[in-house]
Amino acid sequence: MAFISFLRKTANSLAPLAIRLTRVQRSYHSCIFTALNHGLQSQHPTVNRFYPNTLHFSTAVDSQKSASDESLLRVIESEIQCAEESDEYDQAEGTPSEFPFKIEDTPGLQTITLTREYDGELIKVNVHMPDLVTGEGEADDENDDDTEKPSKSNVPLVVNVSKKGGPSLEFNCTAYPDEITIDSLSVRNPNSEDELAYEGPDFYDLDENLQKAFHKYLEIRGIKPSTTNYLHEYMINKDGREYILWLKNLKKFIEE
Repeated sequence: MAFISFLRKTANSLAPLAIRLTRVQRSYHSCIFTALNHGLQSQHPTVNRFYPNTLHFSTAVDSQKSASDESLLRVIESEIQCAEESDEYDQAEGTPSEFPFKIEDTPGLQTITLTREYDGELIKVNVHMPDLVTGEGEADDENDDDTEKPSKSNVPLVVNVSKKGGPSLEFNCTAYPDEITIDSLSVRNPNSEDELAYEGPDFYDLDENLQKAFHKYLEIRGIKPSTTNYLHEYMINKDGREYILWLKNLKKFIEE
């Protein structure tokens, strides 16, 4: 009984303390809210009292954004002017009279398409942006003889030769200055999209005479150094034009 009486007394003594703590906390939070609300209302009497700093913060952010955008626009405009004055940028040159293909060049795309008909065949070539290598021909005396030499600038090509209603041959080629390599060769069936279809052996594993015969096959259809050397210059100019177009699109987006 004495123990129960002790617990009752302890509980009775702790209850007022808990109530006082609760009141103090409520009073503390109420005072803080009242003080903050009063102070903020005195500074911004017309601002929503629950989000008093929204207008001020938004104005500051808008000011920073505007200054940042103006700075970015100046840099973009400077880069556009520099690119237009660069030697790498050139207007479209006339196509050589002996060039056997029709060129389809759509601004904004990183490839061009060449087409021609040859003895009942349709020849289509997708030409990609050039892979430029600087310092070509420079020898490094410190390198060993078996060290891999830097690759030359090149233009990737995908050549498709098709006949009406039948399969087509697809060559993946790389055009270097005065040289064209065939990287792979496959037979494409227009009625099949099976990605696991057998595409033949590695081209370099073919008999050497067969490799030479396929090079000749492409040559008489217009895939030869005189053609690809022109394409190399054409794609360098296109790369410059596309870069300027990209910069102008960036500028337009920032200005809007």
